[in-house]
Amino acid sequence: MPPDLTDTLVIGISSRALFDLERENKIFEQEGLDAYARYQTDNESRVLEPGTAFALVEAFLKLNEKLGEHLVEVVIMSQNNPQTGLRVMNSIDFYNLGITRAAFSGGQSLGPYLEAYCVDLYLSKNPEDVQEAVDHGIAAAQLYAPPEAFNPEADEIRIAFDGDAVLFSEESEIIYKQQGLDAFLEHEKIFADLPLPEGPFGRVLKTLSRIKSLSAEPLVRIALVTARDRPAHERVILTLRSWGVTVDEAYFLGGLSKNQVLKAFNAHIFFDDQDKHAGPASEHVPSARVPYRTTSELFDKDAPGPDSRNQE
Repeated sequence: MPPDLTDTLVIGISSRALFDLERENKIFEQEGLDAYARYQTDNESRVLEPGTAFALVEAFLKLNEKLGEHLVEVVIMSQNNPQTGLRVMNSIDFYNLGITRAAFSGGQSLGPYLEAYCVDLYLSKNPEDVQEAVDHGIAAAQLYAPPEAFNPEADEIRIAFDGDAVLFSEESEIIYKQQGLDAFLEHEKIFADLPLPEGPFGRVLKTLSRIKSLSAEPLVRIALVTARDRPAHERVILTLRSWGVTVDEAYFLGGLSKNQVLKAFNAHIFFDDQDKHAGPASEHVPSARVPYRTTSELFDKDAPGPDSRNQE
């Protein structure tokens, strides 16, 4: 009988998001697949260094141990083939990570397999894979390079979210971009009592909130870091209340830089839909950009994002 993952947060993660494979990626780009495969096979016993999402994944897996429940499932989702993927699995063993499931697609698109593995959240450095996941309704984000000298909290997982087009739908952001700030503020004031529609990361937030409630200990801390300010703050707070979700911290910045707030919060990861926020934040904390669906009025295929040329 297959396991019941209904109440489990399933995170699909590329091997390059979990481990530092930048050297290997350059070999792939410059010398081709055969050279990359030879290098990986020749270095199977050489342990990979942690990548951007390593601290987050490690913290989630330790959370399972602390609470004695299988609350988070992590699956390796990689375009490697099984032979080149062996080094990744050996590194997982070295770090004693509780990861048992993996998909090595041998260069094929990973999109069709995300549903098969019941993935709720997909993290990768490959923009095409992330975009495909988003277009299929899966919360997904493209990771930036890790910050230097990042020192995560040891006893508490800290996750920061932008609001519009991440936790909430892009409806209000479209009004802001197409009609301007005054129209946006007026719209949010009129509809303050109407909950915002759920965005791509709404379900992830709700699952994290449920996990938080299982322990009296502060094991997970969630922050909302948004460019909204008064009076647009009210609709956000009332929306979260209607969802039965409690965030621990909220920062309504009104256009101020998010960098120093995120540095102070010391997030394991920060999710934002815009490179102008996520890019600078990535210098302080692990960060990821949430792309719009290709059907969205906000979609821009030429929008800047993390450097994404890779084999993963």
